[in-house]
Amino acid sequence: MSSNLTTGERIARIALAILAALVLVFLVAPIVIIVPLSFSSGSFFYYPLPGFSLRWYSDFFTSSFWLPSVWNSLLVGTSATVLATLLGTLAALGLWRARFPGQGLLLALLISPMVVPVVIVAVGVYFAFAPLGLTDGYAGLILAHTTLAAPFVVITVLATLSGFDRTLLRAAANLGAPPLAAFRRVTLPLILPGVLSGAVFAFAASFDEVVVALLIAGPGQRTLPRQMFSGINDNISLTITAAATMLIAISLTLMAFVGWLQRRSRRLVAS
Repeated sequence: MSSNLTTGERIARIALAILAALVLVFLVAPIVIIVPLSFSSGSFFYYPLPGFSLRWYSDFFTSSFWLPSVWNSLLVGTSATVLATLLGTLAALGLWRARFPGQGLLLALLISPMVVPVVIVAVGVYFAFAPLGLTDGYAGLILAHTTLAAPFVVITVLATLSGFDRTLLRAAANLGAPPLAAFRRVTLPLILPGVLSGAVFAFAASFDEVVVALLIAGPGQRTLPRQMFSGINDNISLTITAAATMLIAISLTLMAFVGWLQRRSRRLVAS
């Protein structure tokens, strides 16, 4: 096929590849630049590095300023992920099985936190939670992050259900399986990769979120992104680059896990 390309088509392909490479460099360069800085032996954000050191990672893991924020992020992220996965999966199943007027509008409302700017969501959540006493506490922050994370689960599970064969449920019903047993033994095993993928995206959305945390969380519930924001404003330290590098590593791990789940899902569908 490639030998039949004209000179103009070859030039166009090369130009397209160069453009794609430049866009990739433009997007990735700000992230790549941070990582070497976290191993710098100096105390300032500059290149070339004066030397390599793990002092900033040591400072991160021994500092009372950073460690509590990590545990807060894990607590809030895990709790929000569990709630978002449960509610999002149930909502996706309801939308998939039911047929009623306004179904598209309901789906739009469910995924609106993904579309609306997060600062608007944060302000709305603050004014809704403040009269209820849900600000400056874990409960309000977890519920707010659940609101932001649930749409990822809804979209992912709905995408998985789009390839689900409904005749399997009818066959299970004909064999005498009640709806709950059919869901547990037929539906859930087949859509589990989609559910887990949605849970991964939900955790990432909660773990990286900072705007809602700025308005809802109190001093005792500062998450890692909020602590990084405070560190940039109050006392710039290369420890922030160590924290950022670990966030990058977590994001890459989650992306690799989602890729594995997608491959597993394709194998299940093929079988």
